Amino acid sequence: MPRIGIIGSGFGAIAVAAEFLRHGYRDIRLWERADAIGGVWRDNVYPGAACDVPSPFYSFSWAPSGSWQRRYAEQPDILRYLQAVAEREGVTARTRLGATVVSAEWSGAAWTVTLENGEIDEVDVLVPAVGQLSNPVIPAIPGADAFGGPAFHTARWPEGLDVSTERVAVIGAAATAVQVVPRLAGAARHVMLFQRTPSYIWPKPDAVYPRWYRRFASRFERPFFRRLGELFSRQLDPGAPAARIGRAVTRAHLRLRVGDAQLRRALTPDYPIGCRRILFSNDFYPALCRDDVHLVTAGIERIEAGAIVTRDGVRHAADVLVYATGFDTQAFLRGIRITGRDGADLHERWSEGARAHLGIYVPGFPNLLLSYGPNTNLGGSSIIRMLEAQARHMRLAVDRMVARGGRTLEATAVAEQAWDDDVQSHLAQSAWTSCDSWYRHPVSGRITSNWPGGTDGYVARVRSLDVADFTWR
Repeated sequence: MPRIGIIGSGFGAIAVAAEFLRHGYRDIRLWERADAIGGVWRDNVYPGAACDVPSPFYSFSWAPSGSWQRRYAEQPDILRYLQAVAEREGVTARTRLGATVVSAEWSGAAWTVTLENGEIDEVDVLVPAVGQLSNPVIPAIPGADAFGGPAFHTARWPEGLDVSTERVAVIGAAATAVQVVPRLAGAARHVMLFQRTPSYIWPKPDAVYPRWYRRFASRFERPFFRRLGELFSRQLDPGAPAARIGRAVTRAHLRLRVGDAQLRRALTPDYPIGCRRILFSNDFYPALCRDDVHLVTAGIERIEAGAIVTRDGVRHAADVLVYATGFDTQAFLRGIRITGRDGADLHERWSEGARAHLGIYVPGFPNLLLSYGPNTNLGGSSIIRMLEAQARHMRLAVDRMVARGGRTLEATAVAEQAWDDDVQSHLAQSAWTSCDSWYRHPVSGRITSNWPGGTDGYVARVRSLDVADFTWR
């Protein structure tokens, strides 16, 4: 049986490891750079960190939970769930913590994996499962080093931070800010939110689960939210009725929550719905209506000691600076050098945007299987369903390789090109072509992150293995 190495320990890594373990593969090893399992749900501990997909659907179909405390689980509950699943499935025992992978090279027969401390390991199949949201981005703002006070990205929230007497400046107004600002409002002396672009925000149908209902939530709610997720994804088609409904619902939500006309104008998007990530919140708009919260829409000119200066010349005094500025989603596998057949460098191959057959397989890189790879992110629905589907397809491919006594599998260039052409043609009709966003490659403009639609289409496409798409050796 092949030796299988997995980089990471988040949902994608655990999905892959559990899939192979449940089908008899025993030589599985995971390398995790941090000191605990959990991926983004280990790292993002900022106040208000939670999922915007209902808990019964944001979980493995083969591991339903009866312990969700609310419909939209917060970070501690998600992390506990993920770590419990890893322990139960035997993944924890196979995970090496504090192990940072810096390179992997195809030797012609196996992958040679090098860790930051110089140690070398060797596996037959390599699965990078580092995700698209693992490397925080802090924008290059003049004078940032001179600020003087605490300044950090939300994914690096300091333990025990007390803001009760502080003026807190939050840069960025998208998904993270929508969660963290309501928690800072009232807890901090004053909050300033520096917004470049407003978001479409749906009301969030959240609820605390009664104890008696928790064990039934997955059974009753998962099918419902799966169907709802498919409908929600249709907003990404600018001409679809769902897009018109989405605009109407989000604008009504804004009107009901924000009475001040000037503030409401500042929070109204001027681009098609779905072009940027659609958000969910019940408390973001009310937080911005508080007297101790101030929305700033003038662009930032510079940062100086104890203040942010905007382009209108106003100096905004601040004691704490929070970057809610997202992640480097276009730098797939940044920090890890991947060298394939004939010395091919994966990052050079992807210089104009990452691409892979089914979002998993890259021609020229035998036995390299990507979890949460290019064009497999979603604009709606649950990414966990995508990760499960990918893990199953990987296992089917390795099953076939083992059954035929083979040593390698590799997607053909023809299959990868046909896949990419099809995906990009569908993406060209989506709302994502209408504006700049983190879904697009900064050089080529290719949409490299997202899948064009809901989960049903992708799951159907990877349900079976088309052996003709691969070269088997």
